[in-house]
Amino acid sequence: MDLWLTLAIMVGAIYLFVTEKVRVDVVALLVMTALLVTGVVTLPEALSGFSNQATIMVAAMFVLSAALQRNGALVAIGEVLSKIKWQWLFMLLMLVLVSCVAAFVNNTATVAVFLPLVLAASTANRWAPSKFLIPLSYMSQAAGVCTLIGTSTNLLVDSMARDAAGVGFTLFEFAPLGIIFVGIAMVYLMTVGRWLLPDRGIPGSDETEHVGRYVAELLVPEDSPAIGLRREQVVPEGIDDISVLEVLRDGVPVHGDEGAVRAGDRLLLRGEWQQVAAVRKARKLAFDHVARDLDGDAGAERLQVEAMVSPGSHLVGHTLAGMRFGHMYRARVHGIHRRRLDIRMPLDQVELTVGDVLLIDAPERAIDDLRADKGMIVLGMRRQKQVDAWRASMSVLVMVVAIAVAALGWMSIVVSALIGCAALVVFRLLDPDEAYRAIDWRVILLLAGIIPLGIALQKTGGAAMAAEFLIRSLGHFGPFAALAAVYLMTSIATEFMSNNASAVLVVPIALATAESMGIDAKPLLVAVAFAASTSFATPISYQTNTMVFTAGGYRFSDFVRIGLPLNVIFCTAAILLIPRFFPF
Repeated sequence: MDLWLTLAIMVGAIYLFVTEKVRVDVVALLVMTALLVTGVVTLPEALSGFSNQATIMVAAMFVLSAALQRNGALVAIGEVLSKIKWQWLFMLLMLVLVSCVAAFVNNTATVAVFLPLVLAASTANRWAPSKFLIPLSYMSQAAGVCTLIGTSTNLLVDSMARDAAGVGFTLFEFAPLGIIFVGIAMVYLMTVGRWLLPDRGIPGSDETEHVGRYVAELLVPEDSPAIGLRREQVVPEGIDDISVLEVLRDGVPVHGDEGAVRAGDRLLLRGEWQQVAAVRKARKLAFDHVARDLDGDAGAERLQVEAMVSPGSHLVGHTLAGMRFGHMYRARVHGIHRRRLDIRMPLDQVELTVGDVLLIDAPERAIDDLRADKGMIVLGMRRQKQVDAWRASMSVLVMVVAIAVAALGWMSIVVSALIGCAALVVFRLLDPDEAYRAIDWRVILLLAGIIPLGIALQKTGGAAMAAEFLIRSLGHFGPFAALAAVYLMTSIATEFMSNNASAVLVVPIALATAESMGIDAKPLLVAVAFAASTSFATPISYQTNTMVFTAGGYRFSDFVRIGLPLNVIFCTAAILLIPRFFPF
């Protein structure tokens, strides 16, 4: 009965992960609660994810990475990039710098640092950012597998293997194989990838003023020609590629006989910003000045800024109205751009999520507040802040010492990282509130909540059953076939659900398969770590893909066209090379 309950919970979790009907951290907590309530796991087992080394280590790495960002330790990188005038050299240098940083700094944080730098440098040189942002994401993933601390997935696989089978990895044990994968990714992106990358235009140019399609909310004034028209009649002939999603009256969509537009209604329009502006002008629509005190000096210059909601942002899960966004930043949100443009409610009632781009109207004096907010990444030219050389140098020193102490075997990486976090606070390189804000608690809760599922799969025999099926189907082909099956299973799952969740599901199967076949578990565990940490074929498979998907104005098909061949290359290389570095 425990086995069937575990499988039912697992299927439900996979469904929720894939459909994204519920946030991944909430899904993980639901899984943990369901396993506990049904008695599949005990209370200590259910809560073990919160004390797991991987969970603690990931939180510590968020803090260490935040100090580098907070104190401008990586600003010099942007200055170097901005001086490059040859596109191929810019790409090469960017890939090299990203690979060096992402091997030691969480790859999501790496992309958050490099994203505005690459946007600013490429735009200044009149190059389309879409030529560089997918490579930025892919390289951060490839470099993350070079060290144990490069991604949360590596730490999770290591921790689960140590707890279940006493098998673990050292800090640089992945490095020889990881460096080869970085080289493969770099060659691919510099050759075939450059040819496949789309040109989505240059932000600020006549061709494309904004990053992509927005949903905008416009008010129907008393003198608007749109009054009396039905929803499908609002867009004038000659203005293409834009649609009216809803007619909102008192915040509620109206249909049927009540569907004709009235004064005071609000229209939700979806399309490129130029088309939105054209419809607004033709139908004399207006942005609703909800709070007149935000207007300020009527003669003051106002700017439009595109700002992306960053991973770990305090904005995630909140609405613009709920947080009083306008009063907080002295600005208005005119439009929202996100991966799924299916917004059907007033914009101030939409729950924000990672990767959302807000089109913000604000006076020039308010822009600095937006740039200073760690919860948003301003997509465009920004003034570089003055770097405190001492604080920046000390932040780098703390990170280097924490890694060196662990690499030399003087103490575990978890202990050295925690001491590093304490040092940042003691030396006032990061204040406690900044340290708490730096941690992406959704990732922490995801890890803590999903780890009990791996325990349940092992405890109930679910992993052994899957391993038995795997061996019965492929066992006569030898361990290479089992390695290929584990890699493909993890890779496919990661394209449609959380990389950490897919690792939790496959690690127990990998361990049981290795035990049944009488081979070393390390090759199969490396396959899980590499496959779960490198997801290229969809924009939803990895947070870094989601971030650049929005900022680069990409289409879903761009990731399939560029990422799928790289997935195939990585899979082939993994099957051939993993046994050479980690023999069966």
